[in-house]
Amino acid sequence: MREVANELSVLENSLSKWVRDERRRLDAVAGTSEKPLTPAERAELIQLRRQVTEQEKNLAFLGKAAAYFASKPPSPKDLR
Repeated sequence: MREVANELSVLENSLSKWVRDERRRLDAVAGTSEKPLTPAERAELIQLRRQVTEQEKNLAFLGKAAAYFASKPPSPKDLR
């Protein structure tokens, strides 16, 4: 592992984690009839997960903003 990590110029811990994650993924797929994701599918999945995370953050922010404005109704002076 150390030799390969040095050849790739990455930390041994990072390479070890990548290998462990890939083995888990392959084990999970082995129990199904599905074939592993292609690199393009994997890239799309990563992009979609990032997008979901960003949208969840936006929804949380909007919920907080709605709660704030609901707790502070405008005064009659502001409505003119």
